[in-house]
Amino acid sequence: MPRAAGEERMDAPDADPRELARSLADLRGVNRWLGGTRVVLHHLARLVARHPRREYRVLDVATGSADIPLQVAEWGRRRGLRIRVVATDAHPATLAEARARVAADPDVSAEPADALALPYADGEFDFALCSTALHHFNTDEECVRVLRELDRVARLGGIVNDLHRSRAALLGARLLAATVWRTHPITRNDGPLSVRRAFTPADLRSLAGAAGLRGAEVFAHVPFRVALVWDGRSS
Repeated sequence: MPRAAGEERMDAPDADPRELARSLADLRGVNRWLGGTRVVLHHLARLVARHPRREYRVLDVATGSADIPLQVAEWGRRRGLRIRVVATDAHPATLAEARARVAADPDVSAEPADALALPYADGEFDFALCSTALHHFNTDEECVRVLRELDRVARLGGIVNDLHRSRAALLGARLLAATVWRTHPITRNDGPLSVRRAFTPADLRSLAGAAGLRGAEVFAHVPFRVALVWDGRSS
């Protein structure tokens, strides 16, 4: 199944704020119940073990409603670590949702940022994250630019966590679109389209090579996730 192009409705500048909020809630459900959050925490634990310290600075790009940054900060506190997360998004309405949701957490903030040209210095963060968002970029050239930007601003490594493009995943997304998401117009459209725009492990290996990521590894996770992880200090 070749990778598809196309614009997702949640990225539209004039997306209806009420429907966008419902779609972001659906995405939180996908992250919670279908592995998005679990995959990030699994690989973050491995990176933290390789680079032990008491505090970390983490950048999350295209954060949506910042559910994963909040989970990362809480995960750190449970382990006696302080993990300060900057959650970024380029869509004004999505960023407003993220800001509202992180307001009560002193370790998480939300800022505007373009993933293709991040407004941060080289090595300003320890780790960079991008969850269920790389597939929003249509071309390989754009995906490589995003990966290079993540690598540039993160001293120690990064995690890109996305959907695994497969016929089984597409069938699952279409089933959800016909049932759970049937009254949610943005998610009903974007869910199956996201799978068609997503990646195979071979895709991510190729993109990581083109971006020049050091120590890059690709992992497939049940049910429908792939993760690209790199350790910026590996030889």
